This record gives sequence, structure tokens and C-alpha cells, in this order.
Amino acid sequence: MNPLCLPAPAKLNLFLHITGRRADGYHNLETLFQLLDYGDELEFDLNAGNRLSFSCSRPELENDDNLVLRAARLLAPHATVDPFCHIHLHKQLPTGAGLGGGSSDAATTLLALNRLWQCGLSQTNLEQLGLSLGADVPVFVHGYSAFAQGVGEKLVNQTVPERWYVVLTPACEVATREIFCHRELTRNSPSLTMRAFPFLGSRNDCQEISCLLYPPIRAALDWLGQFGEARMTGTGSSVFASFPTTEAATEILSRLPAATSSQIPGCRGFVARGVNRSPLLGLLDQLD
Repeated sequence: MNPLCLPAPAKLNLFLHITGRRADGYHNLETLFQLLDYGDELEFDLNAGNRLSFSCSRPELENDDNLVLRAARLLAPHATVDPFCHIHLHKQLPTGAGLGGGSSDAATTLLALNRLWQCGLSQTNLEQLGLSLGADVPVFVHGYSAFAQGVGEKLVNQTVPERWYVVLTPACEVATREIFCHRELTRNSPSLTMRAFPFLGSRNDCQEISCLLYPPIRAALDWLGQFGEARMTGTGSSVFASFPTTEAATEILSRLPAATSSQIPGCRGFVARGVNRSPLLGLLDQLD
């Protein structure tokens, strides 16, 4: 069997409202997850030796705490064949950027190894396992753009306009815990009802605190905001704006100042299409 290659798509939080703080210290959220057709890629090779191993195109991510290895180890007790595999991660998404890269990598690992190791777990079981790895993992296992509540695990599919996005990532990694622990963070946004796509009038409650602590995020928002409504995803650092066509988005990205510029130093970007169904699900369907 040749290595199985599967995508791990990014996500955007089109809005992120914090509706309260829980007794366990976590926060209740309401957010709209938009999946993208851009992300990381993983290779799963069952013929690479009698062990579970991991490598990455970014060697600094090769450690026992990587979410890919943690996901594989979490699934291994459910395997009905020897739980051996070499997993290689082609990393494209920046870390600490609010794009869900690590969570998506973990979700792809769970879905792939559930088949390769013949675990037989349902999607619901995999979402529950994923939640123990991180609040964003279930939406990637779920595989659809969705309105989410709770810590992000209560999902309702949403059909979102499939627009094109310019996504910019300034040269900083945001510590999510730092944002959620900040005393000035908004924690009392009113609850929404998802009867329509509510971009107007919504916001990201983490944006102001992230901009305060990480000025490059504000600089990226200000630059992108010249061309459309710009917003931060997750707790940052990536920001985005939507456009009706790939040509329009690509033209805006072409204007981004060089990474050596003092305007937004180190800022990089990409163009991606928003999708309502994960490209990962389509590839998995072909394996059936």
C-alpha cells in the first residue's frame, strides 16, 4: 500500500462571541466556523516499520507533544490491527495564528487511522476523542462549516457563502491562554440565534485584547481593512477579509508589502476559498 495522503484544512472564525465563563475556567463561546480549501497535508505509511513514528517538514515540531502523535496514541487502544504507522506532516499553516492548524492535523489523523487501523469508531466517537485534544478538533472531524456553541463542540451545519479570502499572518504567535485569562476580555456577549448569516453586527470578542498585546495584528488589520471588512480569526494572529472572486483576492494579496517592510514586518499571506464541506471528507469518500 502506498502512503495515504490527506489534507488538513484551515478554518476561520467568521465571528467569535464569548457568552460567559464556566465553573471549570473555560469559556462558553458562539462562533461560526468557515472551512477553507487550504491547509496542511499528512502522509500515513503503514509499511514504514513496526512502530508509530512521526516526522514533519518543520523539524522544530517533531516532539512527543505534537497533536498528531497525541491523536494517534489516543486512538491506538481501539485498533484491531497493529497500531503502527509513520506519519509525515507537510506543514503550511502558521502556528499560533487562529487557523486551527494543529487541531486540523489531529482530526485528519483520527479520521485516517480510524480506517487504516480498522478501529470502527463512529464520527461522534471521534469528535469526543478529538475534544480531549482541543476545542477546535471536533469541527474538523465533523467536516462541515458550522455554528458552534459550548467550548466549540456543539455543532450545527451552516451553509455559508463560498467566498474567497485573503488571510494574512503577521510575525507573532498568540498564546490563547493569555487572551482568555485577560481581565479586560469581553465575557458577556448576548447569545445569538442562527437564522441568517450574521456577519454584520457580529465581531470577534478577542480581537481588541489580542491587538493590545500584539501590535502587529493591529497593523495587519489596518492594512487589509483598506480593501474590505477585516477581522481576526480565533485569538489571532491571522486576519482575513472576503472577496467575491479569486482574481480580486489575488490582486489584493499582490499588494502586500514585502516581509522586510517596516509597515507589517514579517507578514505573510495566502488566498483560499471558503467551503461548506471539508476537502478531507471527499477524499475519504473515495476510499469507501
